[in-house]
Amino acid sequence: MTSITTCIIDLLRHGEPEGGIMYRGQRDDPLSDTGWAQMRDAAGRDRGWRHVISSPLRRCQDFARDLTGARNLPLTVVPDLREISFGDWEGLTPEQVEARDPGRLAAFWADAEGHPPPGGEPLSTFHQRVANAWQALIEAPPAEHLLIVAHGGVIRMMLAEVLGLSPARAMAGFQIPFACRTRVRMDLTPHGRLLSLISHGQSTH
Repeated sequence: MTSITTCIIDLLRHGEPEGGIMYRGQRDDPLSDTGWAQMRDAAGRDRGWRHVISSPLRRCQDFARDLTGARNLPLTVVPDLREISFGDWEGLTPEQVEARDPGRLAAFWADAEGHPPPGGEPLSTFHQRVANAWQALIEAPPAEHLLIVAHGGVIRMMLAEVLGLSPARAMAGFQIPFACRTRVRMDLTPHGRLLSLISHGQSTH
């Protein structure tokens, strides 16, 4: 097997799920018709990927399986790439959360570590499981060009690792709309593993 010295990693958030905008977290809704269209448009005719990695949740995995089946690519499903749990907020719209817990939503986005959703997964726990999955991936990448189909929160935690940000800063600092694409480059050099953010929120094909 040829040693990989440069690896391009594309991060792709899932498209719109059935049920529309809500704090979905680990609720396992499938993609809507609009979500499928968003994902197919985001993937375009990009033929550079050699391996696809996905969250186990349907809004990611269904598309990943469709893509890899159509393009004859290997797929790895990683359970630790599931979204953060929003606890008691799961299935609620932002307006419903605000009516139920006034002011707590703004506090969460300002400091997700200090103000987690009631009954939700602590940000530190979420970050650690995503960071562990990310480290395993970059230590032994399965191909020189990867696609990771995941969630907004998961991508934020990966960017925290790439850019050396705190998990709370990464949660508050990135807009990641449906079907958003982000590209990271990893180079293995005599000085160690170097990671850089190439693009975020724009087409790379």
